[in-house]
Formats: sequence, structure tokens, C-alpha cells
Amino acid sequence: MKRALMVWGGWDGHEPQQCVERFVPFLRGAGYEVDVRDSMEVFGDAAALAEADLIVPCWTMGVLSAEQEQGLCAAVRAGSGIAGWHGGLCDAFRNNTNYQFMTGGQFVDHPGGIIEYTVNITCPDDPLVAGIADFQIRSECYYMHVDPSNEVLATTTFTGEHAAWIDGCVMPVVWKRNYGAGRVFYSALGHVPADFDVPECREIMQRGLLWASR
Repeated sequence: MKRALMVWGGWDGHEPQQCVERFVPFLRGAGYEVDVRDSMEVFGDAAALAEADLIVPCWTMGVLSAEQEQGLCAAVRAGSGIAGWHGGLCDAFRNNTNYQFMTGGQFVDHPGGIIEYTVNITCPDDPLVAGIADFQIRSECYYMHVDPSNEVLATTTFTGEHAAWIDGCVMPVVWKRNYGAGRVFYSALGHVPADFDVPECREIMQRGLLWASR
């Protein structure tokens, strides 16, 4: 049986506990033993991290200690997979640049707040998005600083309605990457649990969780 470690907390506006709970039944149904924590202390527990085939942080705007950052990054480099969504993974620890180097991106803004936008599938032959057509979602549209080495699977294009200077900017929404021996998967979708009621949003995240896992 594989093991998934899911850690929630931080800013309540992202409803982190409820978001994590959306995927616990899926992972258990896929044969995982799921360990859910509500404290960052586990990121300093080398044994717990090493045992995890999949690590899923859902923690917005926290700060990792040096020991926790080093431990988490080391676990992924050694082969534990890491996956997540929206601010839970890529607005998790704004001061921890080694963590951001691992995840491949960092949130900086969401022009217009909650808006409707199109997600464009850019690698339709990749198994993580195969069979999924472009789709609409109403949520926060993240403007991010991203790593050029990411393998981008889906993007969106800003219109400039809420920030004229980014009109036409193509922004990654879903990507995968490697970090040492570990796999990293990220979807910018998932501001609140209801976003996963959109079938495409939920399916991409479920595939990404399994792909990232050791």
C-alpha cells in the first residue's frame, strides 16, 4: 500500500481542510494509506517524509523553518512525489525560496479577483490531460512567476481587462517537473473546494496526484 501525506492549514479563505478532504476518498480508493495533518511540524520529521510516496501540502502563506524547508526538499529530491493546487502549493511559503525552486512557481497576483476565464490544454497527448478539451472556469486566475524548466500542460491568456499591461500574456496553469528523483505536479486551479466540481479541474488534479507519486 502506498502512503500519502496531506498537510493543511494557513489562510482560511482557501478552505484548506475542505479542499484536502475532497481528495482523501479518491486516494484511498486508489490504494493509498492517507495521513492527514494540520501542522507544519511534520515537514521536520524525516521519517514521516521518507515514508510518504506522495506529499500534498495545502497551506497558504505560511513560513517553513530552515529545518522544515530542508527536510521537505530533501524528501522530494530523494523520490517522494509532491503535488498540489492553487495557493496551497504555490503560495504556501513565500519566504522559502528553496521550496519555490522545487515547486516551479510562486503566486504574485490574481487580477480582477474572481473572474471567468478559459483554460487551454497545450499538450493534448500527455496522459495527464489527454481527452480533456479547453474549458471555462470562474475562479481566481493566478498571475505567477514560473520556472522556465516546467513542462507546461495548460495555460490561460490574460485579456488586460483588469491590468492593461498584461493583455495577451500567456500564463501557465498546469505543469509538471522533476526535482531530483521526485516528481512535482501543480495546478493553479482550486481556489475553494467548489472549483473541483468542474469535472476537468477535478480530473486533472486526480491524475496529477497519481503521476507525482513515487
